[in-house]
Amino acid sequence: MASFEVIGGNKLKGDIYPQGAKNEALQILCAVLLTPEPVTISNVPDIRDVNKLIELLRDLGVKVERNAPDTYTFQADDINLDYLNSDQFVEQGRAIRGSVMIVGPLLARFGEAKMPKPGGDKIGRRRLDTHFIGLEKLGAKFNYDTPDVFYSAKADRLKGAYMLLDEASVTGTANILMAAVLAEGTTTIYNAACEPYVQQLSRMLNRMGAKVSGIGSNLLVIEGVERLGGTEHRMLPDMIEIGSFIGMAAMTGSEITIKDCQIPELGLIPDTFQRLGIKMEFRGDDIFIPEQDRYEVDTYIDGSILNISDHTWPGLTPDLLSVALVVATQAKGTVLIHQKMFESRLFFVDKLIDMGAQIILCDPHRATVIGQNKQIPLRGIRMTSPDIRAGVALLIAALSAEGTSIIDNVEQIDRGYQNIDGRLRALGAQIRRL
Repeated sequence: MASFEVIGGNKLKGDIYPQGAKNEALQILCAVLLTPEPVTISNVPDIRDVNKLIELLRDLGVKVERNAPDTYTFQADDINLDYLNSDQFVEQGRAIRGSVMIVGPLLARFGEAKMPKPGGDKIGRRRLDTHFIGLEKLGAKFNYDTPDVFYSAKADRLKGAYMLLDEASVTGTANILMAAVLAEGTTTIYNAACEPYVQQLSRMLNRMGAKVSGIGSNLLVIEGVERLGGTEHRMLPDMIEIGSFIGMAAMTGSEITIKDCQIPELGLIPDTFQRLGIKMEFRGDDIFIPEQDRYEVDTYIDGSILNISDHTWPGLTPDLLSVALVVATQAKGTVLIHQKMFESRLFFVDKLIDMGAQIILCDPHRATVIGQNKQIPLRGIRMTSPDIRAGVALLIAALSAEGTSIIDNVEQIDRGYQNIDGRLRALGAQIRRL
């Protein structure tokens, strides 16, 4: 188990480039299974979850060629479905949550798929019903082996159908979408997730020969086609990283320029941090965060306390609530953080309280943060990273704190952030990997 040693209280300065979007990568990589032709993908982040999925695809029979540090060509022309019965596949599938998105493409192209219960962050209940109900509506027959926690599915030929998703699941929408593009007839998905990740996947599928309309809305219509071809695709910069860097600049009082952000794809992320009092300038596609000794939380028109909560797109992504919470600890003012989707995601606040933050955990979904206006700095402590997003939030807290912090279990951070310690050192951070 690796750890970070962070000596906090230092101002950072310079330019930083966000990596490719992790959540997009997990969908796009699974889509290569839909065609026997080569698919070239660039801006692929070099992070643990993505690398594990690439390894799984390679072991499944996909030819993988690394053309450049962030560019790969995949060709799924000789898939070994027997590999789905191996112990190694079970181990790989359980290691990452994104592995569940191989089910839709395998069903669509080969008529069968198997999947152990996928892994990922331990942030509360993360059901997969939306995936399987949608695929069943397309004609798949599912079996769930309860003792082994193993899913299997078969379908002679998927057929288009109308469906109203019970929740706007991003991965569920992606899985059903990838199955529907090769189904017979027309599929209509209502209450579809419309995050930029799903939009990117839809555009990529259309370049491969699919017929997907309604991109960017919550109503997708897919006309099935017989086969798909190869394509080239470049992934968006990671919006979660961009938001994390905005929060880091504010907490450390630093002047940072975040490069090549594709600002139109960020939704409410900049607005949310601006409501926390963080100043920023849009310079083309770059976001410049000036050095700021203080930042004051906005209130509603009637003066009531600001409430920051997660919503389906284009609302704020739940992946940034941990960062927003940390930023609020040193703001001037009070904020209610409302995490609606995952009941265990706020449990990391006990570490922040140990660092001196004033936080009231109201219940598993809500925390009230009383900002200290940087009058009482956080203090360094030893802590453990519980998941990707809480881990980077604790890292931001450590960078702003007085003294030395040790963050254990940083493999969690490595799952979603590429060479984060090296990139932060380039900005002047005192951080080293133990």
